[in-house]
Amino acid sequence: MRRIPVLSLLAVSVLALGACKPVSFTAPEHEAEPQRSAATPTAEVPADDNLNAVLWVQTSSEYQALTEQTYKAAADHLDKALSEAHWDALVPSERAGTAGLDGSLKPAVIMDVDETVLDNSPYQARLIRDGQAYDEVSWAAWVAEKKAKPVPGVLDFATAAAAKGVTILYLSNRAEHLQEATLANLREVGMPVASEDVFLGLGTFVEGCEQNGSEKVCRRQLAGRQYRVLMQFGDQLGDFVEVLDNTAAGREPLMEEYGDWFGERWWMLPNPTYGSWEPAAFNNDWSQPIEVRRAGKRAALDMAP
Repeated sequence: MRRIPVLSLLAVSVLALGACKPVSFTAPEHEAEPQRSAATPTAEVPADDNLNAVLWVQTSSEYQALTEQTYKAAADHLDKALSEAHWDALVPSERAGTAGLDGSLKPAVIMDVDETVLDNSPYQARLIRDGQAYDEVSWAAWVAEKKAKPVPGVLDFATAAAAKGVTILYLSNRAEHLQEATLANLREVGMPVASEDVFLGLGTFVEGCEQNGSEKVCRRQLAGRQYRVLMQFGDQLGDFVEVLDNTAAGREPLMEEYGDWFGERWWMLPNPTYGSWEPAAFNNDWSQPIEVRRAGKRAALDMAP
């Protein structure tokens, strides 16, 4: 059973009482929201866009089932990936030729860290409790605590992979100066850490490749130069392939081209709390007031199929 941090669960639960609509114990099976009566008092705590998402990650059996299901399925594909010399989890444009596909390179899997290996929902819950938004100072303080727990299912997969001689590469958008705390947290929860070099954080130098913002293209290329990449794990599309146009229209062709890779070479973890999918709805401009960003989200809903 997944252990729930007391502080974060308390924070989310208290907010849930203040910001959510009352629960009906006779709700129909399709779980429609109950109607608010005129006598129902309005919430004293302002609604938070992330409340339900963080509550779901921290408390639902459904979240645990999804992550464990993903890692169990990946483990079932691992032997096939190892046995097929030309099995490759990098898109052709991110691999230099066919190096390593002849079996000359050691096998590895690429894993994003946050919400793929480590669960940072306690940090998200603090932001909700305190009425704050993400910033680099509070994030660095959370990372320094080294208290993130493993995403359910990841330890079993990683342990099995390491036992088969597969190196786990942690390709993360955590900055390089957070490497020491990150690797300490990973070791503390039991994740295999073969060496300091397995952490490919934001700012990693890759010869012959120019870093574009927080995109992971260069670091995936670096991984491909050193290893035969069998699988990739992440919680966002950009963890697997470069997203040149972060809009719904720009993402769709990538899914059309590589959608069949999910469930074999690529493994997506659920993360409703944040991600590049969110700013895709408001022109990727976080400087806009929150109500403008929400209007963009509502407009995206109207345009959805």
